[in-house]
Amino acid sequence: MTSRRTMLAGAVGIAFCSCGLLKAAHAQGQPTPRQAVTVNGRRVKTIDVHAHCVFPDSAAQLGPEGGPPPATTRGNDETTIDLAQRLRAMDSQKVDMEVLSVNPYWYGKPRELASQIVRINNEKMAEFCAANSERFAGFASLTLQAPELAVRELETAMRRQGLKGAAIGGSVAGVDFSDPRFHPVWAKAEELGATLFIHPAGVPQLSHRLAGNGWLANAIGNPLDTTIALSHLIFEGTLDRFPGLRILAAHGGGYLGGYGERSDHACFVNPPECNPAITLQKKPSEYLKQIWFDSLVFTPEAIRHLAAQVGPGQIMLGSDYPFPWALEPVDHIFACDSLSDEQKLDVLGMTAAKVLNIPV
Repeated sequence: MTSRRTMLAGAVGIAFCSCGLLKAAHAQGQPTPRQAVTVNGRRVKTIDVHAHCVFPDSAAQLGPEGGPPPATTRGNDETTIDLAQRLRAMDSQKVDMEVLSVNPYWYGKPRELASQIVRINNEKMAEFCAANSERFAGFASLTLQAPELAVRELETAMRRQGLKGAAIGGSVAGVDFSDPRFHPVWAKAEELGATLFIHPAGVPQLSHRLAGNGWLANAIGNPLDTTIALSHLIFEGTLDRFPGLRILAAHGGGYLGGYGERSDHACFVNPPECNPAITLQKKPSEYLKQIWFDSLVFTPEAIRHLAAQVGPGQIMLGSDYPFPWALEPVDHIFACDSLSDEQKLDVLGMTAAKVLNIPV
Protein backbone atom coordinates (compact mmCIF):
# COMPACT_ATOMS: atom_id res chain seq x y z
CA MET A 1 0.00 0.00 0.00
CA THR A 2 1.29 3.46 -0.88
CA SER A 3 1.66 5.64 2.20
CA ARG A 4 0.03 9.07 2.42
CA ARG A 5 3.46 10.69 2.62
CA THR A 6 4.62 8.93 -0.52
CA MET A 7 1.50 10.13 -2.35
CA LEU A 8 2.13 13.67 -1.14
CA ALA A 9 5.70 13.51 -2.39
CA GLY A 10 4.49 12.35 -5.77
CA ALA A 11 1.85 15.06 -5.89
CA VAL A 12 4.41 17.84 -5.71
CA GLY A 13 6.74 16.18 -8.20
CA ILE A 14 9.83 15.88 -6.07
CA ALA A 15 12.58 13.48 -7.09
CA PHE A 16 15.27 12.33 -4.72
CA CYS A 17 18.51 11.16 -6.24
CA SER A 18 19.95 7.99 -4.70
CA CYS A 19 23.41 6.52 -4.94
CA GLY A 20 23.15 2.92 -3.94
CA LEU A 21 23.80 3.94 -0.34
CA LEU A 22 20.47 2.58 0.75
CA LYS A 23 21.03 -0.75 -1.00
CA ALA A 24 24.41 -1.12 0.63
CA ALA A 25 23.09 -0.17 4.04
CA HIS A 26 20.30 -2.73 3.98
CA ALA A 27 21.82 -5.50 1.89
CA GLN A 28 22.26 -7.72 4.93
CA GLY A 29 18.69 -7.63 6.25
CA GLN A 30 15.80 -5.46 7.30
CA PRO A 31 16.02 -1.65 7.05
CA THR A 32 17.70 0.03 9.99
CA PRO A 33 15.07 1.55 12.30
CA ARG A 34 15.21 5.23 13.10
CA GLN A 35 17.64 5.78 15.96
CA ALA A 36 17.40 8.52 18.56
CA VAL A 37 20.77 10.26 18.86
CA THR A 38 21.95 11.17 22.33
CA VAL A 39 25.12 12.77 23.60
CA ASN A 40 25.90 11.81 27.17
CA GLY A 41 22.22 11.06 27.71
CA ARG A 42 20.92 14.23 26.03
CA ARG A 43 18.67 13.75 23.01
CA VAL A 44 19.47 15.88 19.97
CA LYS A 45 17.50 16.41 16.77
CA THR A 46 20.09 15.81 14.07
CA ILE A 47 19.73 18.28 11.20
CA ASP A 48 21.59 17.79 7.91
CA VAL A 49 21.81 21.23 6.28
CA HIS A 50 23.39 19.97 3.06
CA ALA A 51 21.05 17.61 1.22
CA HIS A 52 19.85 17.81 -2.37
CA CYS A 53 16.70 17.10 -4.33
CA VAL A 54 15.45 17.63 -7.87
CA PHE A 55 12.03 18.65 -9.14
CA PRO A 56 11.43 17.03 -12.54
CA ASP A 57 9.01 19.73 -13.72
CA SER A 58 11.68 22.40 -13.43
CA ALA A 59 14.70 20.24 -14.25
CA ALA A 60 13.16 19.35 -17.62
CA GLN A 61 13.33 23.02 -18.61
CA LEU A 62 17.03 23.39 -17.91
CA GLY A 63 18.24 21.40 -20.89
CA PRO A 64 21.39 19.26 -20.98
CA GLU A 65 23.80 22.21 -20.90
CA GLY A 66 22.48 23.49 -17.60
CA GLY A 67 21.64 20.31 -15.78
CA PRO A 68 23.12 18.51 -12.80
CA PRO A 69 26.16 16.20 -12.90
CA PRO A 70 26.04 13.41 -15.48
CA ALA A 71 24.00 10.30 -14.85
CA THR A 72 27.21 8.35 -14.32
CA THR A 73 27.81 10.34 -11.11
CA ARG A 74 26.83 8.34 -8.04
CA GLY A 75 23.76 10.01 -6.66
CA ASN A 76 22.07 10.54 -10.02
CA ASP A 77 21.10 6.95 -10.72
CA GLU A 78 17.55 7.19 -9.35
CA THR A 79 15.07 9.96 -10.10
CA THR A 80 11.82 8.15 -9.34
CA ILE A 81 10.03 9.56 -6.32
CA ASP A 82 10.21 7.29 -3.31
CA LEU A 83 9.80 9.14 -0.04
CA ALA A 84 9.90 5.92 1.96
CA GLN A 85 13.31 5.15 0.50
CA ARG A 86 14.70 8.56 1.42
CA LEU A 87 13.39 8.23 4.96
CA ARG A 88 15.00 4.81 5.32
CA ALA A 89 18.30 6.24 4.12
CA MET A 90 18.04 9.11 6.62
CA ASP A 91 17.24 6.67 9.39
CA SER A 92 20.29 4.59 8.53
CA GLN A 93 22.39 7.77 8.75
CA LYS A 94 20.76 8.76 12.07
CA VAL A 95 19.54 11.99 10.45
CA ASP A 96 16.26 13.32 11.84
CA MET A 97 15.83 16.20 9.38
CA GLU A 98 17.26 17.25 6.03
CA VAL A 99 17.28 20.85 4.87
CA LEU A 100 16.83 20.39 1.12
CA SER A 101 18.27 22.52 -1.64
CA VAL A 102 18.31 22.54 -5.44
CA ASN A 103 21.61 23.40 -7.09
CA PRO A 104 21.15 26.61 -9.14
CA TYR A 105 21.89 25.60 -12.73
CA TRP A 106 19.61 28.31 -14.19
CA TYR A 107 21.77 31.42 -13.79
CA GLY A 108 22.66 31.34 -17.49
CA LYS A 109 19.04 31.03 -18.63
CA PRO A 110 16.90 33.93 -19.87
CA ARG A 111 15.10 35.81 -17.11
CA GLU A 112 11.60 34.55 -17.85
CA LEU A 113 12.63 30.91 -18.14
CA ALA A 114 14.77 31.13 -15.02
CA SER A 115 11.98 32.74 -13.04
CA GLN A 116 9.60 29.97 -14.11
CA ILE A 117 12.09 27.33 -12.99
CA VAL A 118 12.52 29.09 -9.65
CA ARG A 119 8.78 29.47 -9.15
CA ILE A 120 8.25 25.74 -9.66
CA ASN A 121 11.13 24.87 -7.36
CA ASN A 122 9.90 27.08 -4.54
CA GLU A 123 6.25 26.09 -4.78
CA LYS A 124 7.07 22.39 -4.79
CA MET A 125 9.71 22.72 -2.08
CA ALA A 126 7.27 24.56 0.16
CA GLU A 127 4.49 22.07 -0.47
CA PHE A 128 6.69 19.05 0.16
CA CYS A 129 8.27 20.43 3.34
CA ALA A 130 4.89 21.48 4.73
CA ALA A 131 3.51 17.98 4.12
CA ASN A 132 6.55 16.36 5.78
CA SER A 133 7.59 19.02 8.28
CA GLU A 134 8.91 16.58 10.88
CA ARG A 135 11.66 15.36 8.56
CA PHE A 136 12.27 18.09 5.97
CA ALA A 137 12.86 21.83 5.67
CA GLY A 138 13.97 23.66 2.55
CA PHE A 139 16.00 26.46 1.02
CA ALA A 140 14.43 28.54 -1.74
CA SER A 141 15.79 29.04 -5.23
CA LEU A 142 16.44 32.57 -6.55
CA THR A 143 16.67 34.14 -10.01
CA LEU A 144 19.88 35.94 -9.05
CA GLN A 145 20.63 37.09 -12.59
CA ALA A 146 17.66 39.44 -11.99
CA PRO A 147 18.31 40.77 -8.46
CA GLU A 148 15.07 42.75 -8.22
CA LEU A 149 13.16 39.55 -8.94
CA ALA A 150 15.29 37.60 -6.47
CA VAL A 151 14.31 40.08 -3.75
CA ARG A 152 10.62 39.35 -4.31
CA GLU A 153 11.24 35.60 -4.49
CA LEU A 154 13.12 35.64 -1.21
CA GLU A 155 10.41 37.62 0.52
CA THR A 156 7.75 35.21 -0.72
CA ALA A 157 9.83 32.22 0.35
CA MET A 158 10.34 33.52 3.88
CA ARG A 159 7.01 35.21 4.57
CA ARG A 160 4.56 32.95 2.76
CA GLN A 161 6.20 29.63 1.86
CA GLY A 162 7.90 28.78 5.15
CA LEU A 163 11.35 28.20 3.64
CA LYS A 164 14.52 28.82 5.63
CA GLY A 165 16.49 31.03 3.27
CA ALA A 166 17.93 30.40 -0.16
CA ALA A 167 20.51 28.17 -1.80
CA ILE A 168 22.78 30.17 -4.11
CA GLY A 169 25.82 29.38 -6.25
CA GLY A 170 29.30 30.84 -5.97
CA SER A 171 28.74 33.59 -8.55
CA VAL A 172 26.33 34.53 -11.33
CA ALA A 173 27.77 34.24 -14.84
CA GLY A 174 31.19 35.12 -13.46
CA VAL A 175 29.94 38.11 -11.47
CA ASP A 176 30.84 37.79 -7.80
CA PHE A 177 28.35 38.37 -5.02
CA SER A 178 30.25 41.41 -3.77
CA ASP A 179 29.07 43.31 -6.88
CA PRO A 180 26.71 46.16 -5.87
CA ARG A 181 23.98 44.82 -8.15
CA PHE A 182 23.36 42.10 -5.54
CA HIS A 183 23.21 44.46 -2.55
CA PRO A 184 19.38 44.63 -2.58
CA VAL A 185 19.23 40.84 -2.27
CA TRP A 186 21.61 40.77 0.67
CA ALA A 187 19.76 43.66 2.31
CA LYS A 188 16.49 41.76 2.02
CA ALA A 189 18.10 38.56 3.35
CA GLU A 190 19.46 40.50 6.33
CA GLU A 191 16.06 42.07 6.96
CA LEU A 192 14.26 38.71 6.83
CA GLY A 193 16.87 36.74 8.78
CA ALA A 194 17.21 34.43 5.78
CA THR A 195 20.18 32.09 5.61
CA LEU A 196 22.04 32.03 2.28
CA PHE A 197 23.49 28.58 1.61
CA ILE A 198 26.43 29.02 -0.76
CA HIS A 199 26.82 25.85 -2.79
CA PRO A 200 29.53 26.00 -5.48
CA ALA A 201 29.29 25.06 -9.12
CA GLY A 202 33.01 24.86 -9.87
CA VAL A 203 35.26 27.29 -11.73
CA PRO A 204 34.62 26.84 -15.47
CA GLN A 205 37.42 29.28 -16.30
CA LEU A 206 39.81 26.56 -15.14
CA SER A 207 38.13 23.69 -16.99
CA HIS A 208 41.21 22.94 -19.10
CA ARG A 209 43.54 22.70 -16.10
CA LEU A 210 41.01 20.71 -14.08
CA ALA A 211 40.56 18.11 -16.83
CA GLY A 212 42.08 14.67 -16.49
CA ASN A 213 42.04 12.02 -13.81
CA GLY A 214 40.42 12.61 -10.40
CA TRP A 215 37.27 14.60 -11.23
CA LEU A 216 39.23 17.72 -10.29
CA ALA A 217 36.46 20.03 -11.49
CA ASN A 218 34.54 18.93 -8.42
CA ALA A 219 37.22 17.72 -6.01
CA ILE A 220 39.21 20.96 -6.34
CA GLY A 221 36.96 23.28 -8.35
CA ASN A 222 33.93 23.24 -6.04
CA PRO A 223 35.75 24.19 -2.82
CA LEU A 224 37.77 26.74 -4.78
CA ASP A 225 34.54 28.34 -6.02
CA THR A 226 33.33 28.73 -2.44
CA THR A 227 36.71 30.10 -1.35
CA ILE A 228 36.57 32.78 -4.05
CA ALA A 229 32.97 33.69 -3.24
CA LEU A 230 33.64 34.12 0.48
CA SER A 231 36.89 36.00 -0.13
CA HIS A 232 35.17 38.61 -2.30
CA LEU A 233 32.41 39.07 0.28
CA ILE A 234 35.11 39.68 2.89
CA PHE A 235 37.62 41.81 0.98
CA GLU A 236 35.10 43.99 -0.86
CA GLY A 237 33.46 44.97 2.43
CA THR A 238 30.13 43.25 1.74
CA LEU A 239 30.07 41.64 5.18
CA ASP A 240 30.75 45.03 6.75
CA ARG A 241 27.88 46.54 4.78
CA PHE A 242 25.54 43.71 5.83
CA PRO A 243 26.85 42.58 9.24
CA GLY A 244 23.69 40.60 10.03
CA LEU A 245 23.83 38.53 6.85
CA ARG A 246 23.58 34.81 7.58
CA ILE A 247 25.86 32.81 5.31
CA LEU A 248 26.24 29.03 5.37
CA ALA A 249 29.08 27.68 3.24
CA ALA A 250 29.09 24.16 1.79
CA HIS A 251 32.00 21.71 1.97
CA GLY A 252 33.46 23.28 5.07
CA GLY A 253 33.73 26.64 3.28
CA GLY A 254 36.33 25.52 0.79
CA TYR A 255 39.94 26.31 1.66
CA LEU A 256 39.52 29.29 3.99
CA GLY A 257 38.82 27.01 6.93
CA GLY A 258 42.32 25.60 6.60
CA TYR A 259 44.25 28.62 5.39
CA GLY A 260 42.43 31.73 6.61
CA GLU A 261 45.43 33.54 8.07
CA ARG A 262 47.06 33.87 4.64
CA SER A 263 44.28 36.32 3.80
CA ASP A 264 45.39 38.52 6.72
CA HIS A 265 48.80 39.05 5.13
CA ALA A 266 47.88 39.76 1.51
CA CYS A 267 47.40 43.52 1.67
CA PHE A 268 50.39 43.95 3.99
CA VAL A 269 52.70 42.12 1.64
CA ASN A 270 51.43 43.76 -1.57
CA PRO A 271 49.50 46.99 -0.87
CA PRO A 272 49.11 47.97 -4.57
CA GLU A 273 46.88 44.92 -5.06
CA CYS A 274 44.45 46.18 -2.41
CA ASN A 275 41.98 49.04 -2.70
CA PRO A 276 42.86 51.83 -0.23
CA ALA A 277 39.23 53.00 -0.34
CA ILE A 278 38.10 49.76 1.33
CA THR A 279 38.92 49.67 5.02
CA LEU A 280 37.77 46.45 6.62
CA GLN A 281 36.49 46.59 10.18
CA LYS A 282 38.56 43.56 11.23
CA LYS A 283 41.13 41.11 9.95
CA PRO A 284 39.92 39.02 6.98
CA SER A 285 40.20 35.75 8.91
CA GLU A 286 37.98 37.12 11.69
CA TYR A 287 35.00 37.30 9.34
CA LEU A 288 35.05 33.51 9.21
CA LYS A 289 33.72 33.53 12.77
CA GLN A 290 30.44 35.07 11.57
CA ILE A 291 29.94 32.56 8.74
CA TRP A 292 28.54 29.05 9.25
CA PHE A 293 30.09 25.98 7.63
CA ASP A 294 28.89 22.45 7.04
CA SER A 295 30.85 19.54 8.51
CA LEU A 296 31.71 17.96 5.17
CA VAL A 297 35.49 17.90 5.65
CA PHE A 298 35.88 14.11 5.96
CA THR A 299 38.03 13.47 9.06
CA PRO A 300 37.95 14.27 12.78
CA GLU A 301 41.27 16.08 12.39
CA ALA A 302 39.78 18.29 9.68
CA ILE A 303 36.83 19.07 11.98
CA ARG A 304 39.27 19.94 14.74
CA HIS A 305 41.12 22.34 12.47
CA LEU A 306 37.93 23.92 11.10
CA ALA A 307 36.61 24.44 14.63
CA ALA A 308 39.91 26.00 15.66
CA GLN A 309 39.67 28.42 12.74
CA VAL A 310 36.00 29.43 12.86
CA GLY A 311 34.74 28.22 16.24
CA PRO A 312 32.79 25.00 16.88
CA GLY A 313 29.57 27.00 17.16
CA GLN A 314 29.85 27.87 13.47
CA ILE A 315 29.71 24.27 12.19
CA MET A 316 26.53 22.42 11.19
CA LEU A 317 26.00 18.83 10.14
CA GLY A 318 26.25 18.29 6.37
CA SER A 319 26.36 15.20 4.15
CA ASP A 320 25.76 16.27 0.51
CA TYR A 321 23.25 13.41 0.31
CA PRO A 322 22.39 11.74 -2.03
CA PHE A 323 25.91 12.16 -3.37
CA PRO A 324 28.06 9.82 -1.28
CA TRP A 325 30.62 12.27 0.04
CA ALA A 326 29.72 11.64 3.69
CA LEU A 327 27.95 8.34 4.23
CA GLU A 328 27.95 8.51 8.04
CA PRO A 329 27.74 12.22 8.91
CA VAL A 330 26.54 11.74 12.49
CA ASP A 331 29.10 9.05 13.33
CA HIS A 332 31.76 11.36 11.91
CA ILE A 333 30.95 13.98 14.56
CA PHE A 334 30.89 11.42 17.36
CA ALA A 335 34.42 10.42 16.35
CA CYS A 336 35.70 13.97 17.01
CA ASP A 337 37.51 13.80 20.36
CA SER A 338 38.34 17.47 19.97
CA LEU A 339 34.67 18.44 20.49
CA SER A 340 33.05 18.54 23.90
CA ASP A 341 29.64 16.98 24.42
CA GLU A 342 28.04 20.43 24.26
CA GLN A 343 29.85 21.21 21.02
CA LYS A 344 28.77 17.91 19.48
CA LEU A 345 25.16 18.73 20.33
CA ASP A 346 25.57 22.08 18.57
CA VAL A 347 27.11 20.59 15.43
CA LEU A 348 24.60 17.75 15.22
CA GLY A 349 21.58 20.00 15.30
CA MET A 350 21.30 22.69 17.95
CA THR A 351 23.09 25.37 15.94
CA ALA A 352 21.08 24.66 12.78
CA ALA A 353 17.83 24.71 14.76
CA LYS A 354 18.71 28.13 16.18
CA VAL A 355 19.98 29.72 12.98
CA LEU A 356 17.26 28.28 10.72
CA ASN A 357 14.43 28.62 13.27
CA ILE A 358 13.63 24.90 13.33
CA PRO A 359 11.62 23.54 16.29
CA VAL A 360 13.45 20.90 18.32
